[in-house]
Amino acid sequence: MTLKEYFDKQPHGAITQMANKLNISRTWLSLIVNGRKLPSPTLCILIERLTKKKVQRKVLRPELF
Repeated sequence: MTLKEYFDKQPHGAITQMANKLNISRTWLSLIVNGRKLPSPTLCILIERLTKKKVQRKVLRPELF
């Protein structure tokens, strides 16, 4: 599952909540969700944990994982 697909199934405000947990801005996370920026390896791991492996790091950065 992509990060976009994950957030499509989440309630309003989920991007903001995850951004706060990741200690990044909502804008930065939105850029990642929409494929305009790539998450760092560390963010990939944290996103995988926060989504309970619904979004896997190898989907976020296949060239790294």
